[in-house]
Amino acid sequence: MATNQIAGIALLVLGLVLLFFGWQASQSVADQISETFTGRFTDSTMWFIIGGAIAAAVGAFLLVRK
Repeated sequence: MATNQIAGIALLVLGLVLLFFGWQASQSVADQISETFTGRFTDSTMWFIIGGAIAAAVGAFLLVRK
C-alpha cells in the first residue's frame, strides 16, 4: 500500500469523525438556541464541519488519485 493511500485513508477517516462531531454539536441545545437567534451555528461547530469536509475531500482525492 502506497504512502498516499495510507494518508488518504487516514484523512478520510479523520474527516468523517470531524463531520460526526460537528453534526453532534449542531444538535445540542446551546447550538439550536444560537441558530434560532442568529441563523447560524456556533464557530466551533462550523470549524468541525468545515475541517471535516476538507479533510474528507482531500482524503478521497488521495485515494482515487493514481
